[in-house]
Amino acid sequence: NTPRQLLILAALNLPAPEYGHVSLIVGPDGAPLSKRHGAASVRDYRERGYLPQALTNHLFRLGHSSSEQGFLSIEAMARAFDPRHLGRSPARFDEAQLDVWQKEAAHRLDFAQAFEWLKETLPPHLDAAAAHAFIDAVLPNIVFPAQAKAWADIVFGAPPALDATDEQLVRSAGVNYFSAAADAAAISGEDLPSIVAAIRTATGRKGADLYRPLRVALTGRTHGPELAPLLKAMPPGKAYERLARFA
Repeated sequence: NTPRQLLILAALNLPAPEYGHVSLIVGPDGAPLSKRHGAASVRDYRERGYLPQALTNHLFRLGHSSSEQGFLSIEAMARAFDPRHLGRSPARFDEAQLDVWQKEAAHRLDFAQAFEWLKETLPPHLDAAAAHAFIDAVLPNIVFPAQAKAWADIVFGAPPALDATDEQLVRSAGVNYFSAAADAAAISGEDLPSIVAAIRTATGRKGADLYRPLRVALTGRTHGPELAPLLKAMPPGKAYERLARFA
Protein backbone atom coordinates (compact mmCIF):
# COMPACT_ATOMS: atom_id res chain seq x y z
CA ASN A 1 0.00 0.00 0.00
CA THR A 2 2.91 2.38 0.53
CA PRO A 3 3.48 3.28 -3.19
CA ARG A 4 -0.23 4.01 -3.62
CA GLN A 5 -0.23 6.21 -0.52
CA LEU A 6 2.80 8.14 -1.81
CA LEU A 7 1.10 8.75 -5.16
CA ILE A 8 -2.06 10.01 -3.45
CA LEU A 9 -0.06 12.32 -1.20
CA ALA A 10 1.91 13.67 -4.17
CA ALA A 11 -1.30 14.27 -6.14
CA LEU A 12 -2.70 16.24 -3.22
CA ASN A 13 0.54 18.17 -2.73
CA LEU A 14 0.82 16.81 0.83
CA PRO A 15 4.09 15.95 2.55
CA ALA A 16 4.90 12.25 2.75
CA PRO A 17 5.76 10.77 6.16
CA GLU A 18 8.77 8.58 6.79
CA TYR A 19 7.65 4.98 6.55
CA GLY A 20 8.92 2.19 8.77
CA HIS A 21 8.25 -1.49 8.23
CA VAL A 22 7.69 -3.86 11.13
CA SER A 23 8.45 -7.45 10.26
CA LEU A 24 5.68 -9.99 9.80
CA ILE A 25 4.66 -11.81 12.98
CA VAL A 26 4.26 -15.56 12.67
CA GLY A 27 3.13 -18.34 14.97
CA PRO A 28 5.20 -21.28 16.25
CA ASP A 29 4.59 -23.12 12.97
CA GLY A 30 5.92 -20.19 10.90
CA ALA A 31 2.51 -19.27 9.47
CA PRO A 32 1.38 -15.63 9.72
CA LEU A 33 -0.81 -14.90 12.73
CA SER A 34 -4.45 -14.47 11.79
CA LYS A 35 -7.91 -15.38 13.05
CA ARG A 36 -7.86 -18.41 10.78
CA HIS A 37 -4.50 -19.34 12.30
CA GLY A 38 -6.01 -19.19 15.80
CA ALA A 39 -4.44 -15.92 16.90
CA ALA A 40 -5.94 -14.63 20.15
CA SER A 41 -7.31 -11.11 20.57
CA VAL A 42 -6.36 -8.66 23.30
CA ARG A 43 -9.66 -9.48 24.96
CA ASP A 44 -8.80 -13.19 24.91
CA TYR A 45 -5.52 -12.54 26.70
CA ARG A 46 -7.19 -10.24 29.23
CA GLU A 47 -9.85 -12.84 30.01
CA ARG A 48 -7.17 -15.50 30.50
CA GLY A 49 -5.53 -13.27 33.10
CA TYR A 50 -2.52 -11.96 31.19
CA LEU A 51 -1.26 -8.65 32.51
CA PRO A 52 -0.73 -5.64 30.20
CA GLN A 53 2.90 -5.39 31.33
CA ALA A 54 3.55 -8.96 30.16
CA LEU A 55 2.12 -8.32 26.71
CA THR A 56 3.95 -5.04 26.22
CA ASN A 57 7.29 -6.55 27.22
CA HIS A 58 6.75 -9.42 24.80
CA LEU A 59 5.59 -7.18 21.94
CA PHE A 60 8.48 -4.77 22.46
CA ARG A 61 10.90 -7.54 21.49
CA LEU A 62 9.01 -8.94 18.51
CA GLY A 63 11.05 -7.97 15.47
CA HIS A 64 13.08 -5.49 17.52
CA SER A 65 16.42 -5.96 19.26
CA SER A 66 17.50 -4.02 22.32
CA SER A 67 20.36 -4.06 24.79
CA GLU A 68 17.71 -3.85 27.53
CA GLN A 69 17.02 -7.49 28.36
CA GLY A 70 15.10 -7.14 31.61
CA PHE A 71 11.51 -6.26 32.43
CA LEU A 72 10.71 -2.72 31.25
CA SER A 73 8.05 -0.13 31.94
CA ILE A 74 6.32 1.58 29.01
CA GLU A 75 8.49 4.66 29.63
CA ALA A 76 11.67 2.57 29.57
CA MET A 77 10.56 0.88 26.33
CA ALA A 78 10.02 4.28 24.72
CA ARG A 79 13.55 5.33 25.68
CA ALA A 80 15.06 2.03 24.47
CA PHE A 81 13.16 1.75 21.17
CA ASP A 82 15.29 2.36 18.08
CA PRO A 83 13.88 1.94 14.54
CA ARG A 84 17.37 0.95 13.37
CA HIS A 85 17.01 -2.21 15.45
CA LEU A 86 13.87 -3.44 13.69
CA GLY A 87 14.54 -6.80 12.08
CA ARG A 88 13.77 -7.74 8.50
CA SER A 89 12.94 -11.40 8.99
CA PRO A 90 9.60 -12.57 10.45
CA ALA A 91 9.23 -12.41 14.23
CA ARG A 92 7.94 -15.53 15.97
CA PHE A 93 5.18 -15.04 18.56
CA ASP A 94 6.00 -17.64 21.20
CA GLU A 95 3.40 -17.89 23.97
CA ALA A 96 5.92 -19.73 26.16
CA GLN A 97 8.06 -16.59 26.14
CA LEU A 98 4.98 -14.49 26.85
CA ASP A 99 4.41 -16.68 29.91
CA VAL A 100 7.92 -15.83 31.14
CA TRP A 101 7.01 -12.13 31.03
CA GLN A 102 3.65 -12.90 32.65
CA LYS A 103 5.40 -14.54 35.60
CA GLU A 104 7.71 -11.55 35.93
CA ALA A 105 4.81 -9.10 35.72
CA ALA A 106 2.72 -10.98 38.29
CA HIS A 107 5.55 -11.14 40.82
CA ARG A 108 6.20 -7.39 40.50
CA LEU A 109 2.66 -6.36 41.45
CA ASP A 110 2.16 -4.42 44.65
CA PHE A 111 -0.80 -5.30 46.86
CA ALA A 112 -3.24 -2.83 45.29
CA GLN A 113 -2.41 -4.04 41.78
CA ALA A 114 -2.54 -7.70 42.81
CA PHE A 115 -5.88 -7.20 44.56
CA GLU A 116 -7.38 -5.63 41.43
CA TRP A 117 -6.02 -8.53 39.34
CA LEU A 118 -7.22 -11.26 41.73
CA LYS A 119 -10.34 -9.78 43.34
CA GLU A 120 -12.70 -12.02 41.33
CA THR A 121 -10.98 -15.10 42.79
CA LEU A 122 -11.48 -14.04 46.42
CA PRO A 123 -14.48 -14.96 48.56
CA PRO A 124 -17.08 -12.17 48.77
CA HIS A 125 -16.96 -9.93 51.83
CA LEU A 126 -13.38 -10.94 52.69
CA ASP A 127 -11.91 -8.25 54.93
CA ALA A 128 -8.83 -6.29 53.89
CA ALA A 129 -6.46 -7.96 56.36
CA ALA A 130 -7.47 -11.46 55.23
CA ALA A 131 -7.17 -10.48 51.55
CA HIS A 132 -3.72 -9.00 52.20
CA ALA A 133 -2.54 -12.14 54.02
CA PHE A 134 -3.84 -14.42 51.26
CA ILE A 135 -2.32 -12.41 48.40
CA ASP A 136 1.03 -12.14 50.21
CA ALA A 137 1.01 -15.93 50.65
CA VAL A 138 0.11 -17.00 47.11
CA LEU A 139 1.45 -14.26 44.81
CA PRO A 140 5.03 -15.65 44.64
CA ASN A 141 3.63 -18.99 43.41
CA ILE A 142 1.04 -18.00 40.82
CA VAL A 143 1.11 -16.74 37.26
CA PHE A 144 -2.62 -16.56 36.47
CA PRO A 145 -5.76 -15.75 38.49
CA ALA A 146 -7.11 -19.27 38.00
CA GLN A 147 -4.23 -20.54 40.13
CA ALA A 148 -5.13 -18.07 42.87
CA LYS A 149 -8.74 -19.26 42.70
CA ALA A 150 -7.60 -22.83 43.35
CA TRP A 151 -5.66 -21.69 46.43
CA ALA A 152 -8.55 -19.54 47.65
CA ASP A 153 -10.74 -22.65 47.59
CA ILE A 154 -8.09 -24.49 49.62
CA VAL A 155 -7.51 -21.71 52.16
CA PHE A 156 -11.10 -20.57 52.72
CA GLY A 157 -13.15 -23.59 51.68
CA ALA A 158 -13.90 -27.05 53.01
CA PRO A 159 -11.09 -29.46 53.96
CA PRO A 160 -9.46 -30.64 50.72
CA ALA A 161 -10.19 -34.14 49.48
CA LEU A 162 -7.17 -36.44 49.36
CA ASP A 163 -6.37 -39.00 46.71
CA ALA A 164 -5.36 -42.52 47.75
CA THR A 165 -1.64 -41.77 47.78
CA ASP A 166 -1.98 -38.63 49.90
CA GLU A 167 -4.44 -40.35 52.23
CA GLN A 168 -1.88 -43.10 52.82
CA LEU A 169 0.85 -40.50 53.43
CA VAL A 170 -1.25 -38.75 56.06
CA ARG A 171 -2.48 -41.91 57.76
CA SER A 172 1.05 -43.32 57.95
CA ALA A 173 2.13 -40.30 60.02
CA GLY A 174 0.07 -41.70 62.88
CA VAL A 175 -2.42 -40.47 65.43
CA ASN A 176 0.28 -39.13 67.78
CA TYR A 177 1.58 -36.90 64.97
CA PHE A 178 -1.79 -35.26 64.39
CA SER A 179 -2.83 -35.17 68.02
CA ALA A 180 0.27 -33.12 68.80
CA ALA A 181 -0.30 -30.92 65.73
CA ALA A 182 -3.97 -30.33 66.55
CA ASP A 183 -3.26 -29.55 70.20
CA ALA A 184 -0.65 -27.00 69.17
CA ALA A 185 -3.01 -25.44 66.64
CA ALA A 186 -5.73 -25.20 69.30
CA ILE A 187 -3.37 -23.20 71.50
CA SER A 188 -1.33 -21.17 69.03
CA GLY A 189 -3.80 -20.83 66.17
CA GLU A 190 -2.26 -20.84 62.69
CA ASP A 191 1.34 -20.57 63.93
CA LEU A 192 3.51 -22.99 61.96
CA PRO A 193 6.63 -22.97 64.21
CA SER A 194 4.52 -23.94 67.22
CA ILE A 195 2.82 -26.78 65.33
CA VAL A 196 6.12 -28.06 63.93
CA ALA A 197 7.78 -27.94 67.36
CA ALA A 198 4.95 -29.97 68.89
CA ILE A 199 5.15 -32.61 66.14
CA ARG A 200 8.92 -32.85 66.46
CA THR A 201 8.70 -33.30 70.22
CA ALA A 202 5.97 -35.95 69.95
CA THR A 203 7.41 -37.98 67.06
CA GLY A 204 11.06 -37.07 66.55
CA ARG A 205 10.34 -36.47 62.86
CA LYS A 206 12.24 -33.85 60.89
CA GLY A 207 12.66 -32.60 57.34
CA ALA A 208 10.31 -33.95 54.68
CA ASP A 209 9.03 -36.68 57.04
CA LEU A 210 7.72 -33.92 59.29
CA TYR A 211 6.50 -31.38 56.75
CA ARG A 212 4.94 -33.47 53.97
CA PRO A 213 2.07 -35.04 55.99
CA LEU A 214 1.40 -31.64 57.55
CA ARG A 215 1.21 -29.85 54.21
CA VAL A 216 -1.02 -32.52 52.70
CA ALA A 217 -3.39 -32.55 55.69
CA LEU A 218 -3.67 -28.75 55.62
CA THR A 219 -3.80 -28.09 51.88
CA GLY A 220 -4.36 -31.38 50.06
CA ARG A 221 -1.22 -30.62 48.04
CA THR A 222 2.38 -31.81 48.33
CA HIS A 223 3.71 -28.54 46.87
CA GLY A 224 2.70 -24.90 46.82
CA PRO A 225 3.21 -21.57 48.55
CA GLU A 226 5.26 -21.40 51.73
CA LEU A 227 3.25 -23.04 54.48
CA ALA A 228 3.75 -20.41 57.21
CA PRO A 229 2.16 -17.45 55.35
CA LEU A 230 -0.48 -19.78 53.91
CA LEU A 231 -1.47 -20.80 57.43
CA LYS A 232 -1.62 -17.15 58.50
CA ALA A 233 -4.09 -16.54 55.68
CA MET A 234 -6.46 -19.27 56.90
CA PRO A 235 -9.48 -18.24 58.97
CA PRO A 236 -9.13 -18.85 62.72
CA GLY A 237 -9.69 -22.48 63.66
CA LYS A 238 -9.23 -23.76 60.10
CA ALA A 239 -5.83 -25.35 60.79
CA TYR A 240 -7.11 -27.08 63.94
CA GLU A 241 -10.15 -28.41 62.07
CA ARG A 242 -8.00 -29.95 59.34
CA LEU A 243 -5.45 -31.46 61.69
CA ALA A 244 -7.93 -32.81 64.23
CA ARG A 245 -9.72 -34.95 61.63
CA PHE A 246 -6.64 -37.23 61.52
CA ALA A 247 -5.97 -37.25 65.27
